[in-house]
Amino acid sequence: MRKDTMWKALGLAGAAGVVASGVLVARSERSRRAYSPDEIRERLHQRHARAAATETAGVPLAAERRRPLSTVRRALSSLRRNRR
Repeated sequence: MRKDTMWKALGLAGAAGVVASGVLVARSERSRRAYSPDEIRERLHQRHARAAATETAGVPLAAERRRPLSTVRRALSSLRRNRR
């Protein structure tokens, strides 16, 4: 395959990816706007009540379950060493 043909195909593939992601965003936006403000408010209240219940039950939230930064740094440094 010639070099210019390869770049042209890569550009077309990129454009197709942008179009596809735009379609997905438009679809999710359309479904999001289908809810009335009262329905959205009710869902938010339910989610807040669930989050408050898990917090008072002693279940760690997602932010508290993250790895310490030192663990992440060690993992990244070992990956860097493996690539060399």
